[in-house]
Amino acid sequence: MKPALIRRLCKNFEDFVHVQDGVEFWFARDVQYLLGYTEWRNFLKVVEKARESCKTANNPILDHFVDANKSIPVPKGGEKVIEDILLTRYACYLIAQNGDPRKEEIAFAQSYFAVQTRRQEIIEEHIHLAERLKARKQLKDSEKELSRNIYERGVDESGFARIRSKGDMALFGGHTTQMMKKRLDIAESRPLADFLPTVTITAKNLAMEITNFNLTKEDMDGEDPITAEHVQNNQDIRDLLLKRGIRPETLDPEEDLVKLERRVKSQERQIAKHAGKITPDVSDPPQKKKK
Repeated sequence: MKPALIRRLCKNFEDFVHVQDGVEFWFARDVQYLLGYTEWRNFLKVVEKARESCKTANNPILDHFVDANKSIPVPKGGEKVIEDILLTRYACYLIAQNGDPRKEEIAFAQSYFAVQTRRQEIIEEHIHLAERLKARKQLKDSEKELSRNIYERGVDESGFARIRSKGDMALFGGHTTQMMKKRLDIAESRPLADFLPTVTITAKNLAMEITNFNLTKEDMDGEDPITAEHVQNNQDIRDLLLKRGIRPETLDPEEDLVKLERRVKSQERQIAKHAGKITPDVSDPPQKKKK
């Protein structure tokens, strides 16, 4: 996600924050707009999933989701009362987590509401973390699919390990998985992908996805043809990276993704802890937060 887009989205979200008794909150109707949902009824489905997530995490739903009514102007000077919901930062975070991941607004919101600061560089850092975690999950899913596909075609678990290893050798310019672990000072028992940068994880996943697609399309059978397919796909991805000046075997390792996942879970607990509790007072309407 480009810095210019992050700046624009950050300003949009800040424009709609309110504060009452020191507690930040957003109106659901505003969050609907901010997250790119055009239909209220569709957005409410996401809100309901977020409520369930809140309940599952043993956090009081009514502390973070408060039903409210809101007056909006109508033609000829009248007003219309519509239903709305007051949402704490934690509630907004859960909504973003349950939203459509294809929307850029959702990807931004997941990080925006996860951190307690509005500093752009902190949000950018968290977005980078989220993208790396997402890429790793996609690679795990692709590997599971390949393992299942080749098992149905007469290749056992050790055969899958050989296929994946030879794919790595093609991607990393002749360096085996073990050589890359030694090069990056990674314990033999840990997966190499847990320490790779996002671009390399994504490259591995794309090669894996192409292998899955082609072995099904061509109805490949046996270890040798599947290995040849996977090696070729990794070589093609490597060639593309080299054209863009990227040598995957020379990139520095990044922080252990297992530790990052623990940090994300810890952050979620902190969001709930520090989000506060909404106690709306109709006699004292909430004000926009001063910047």
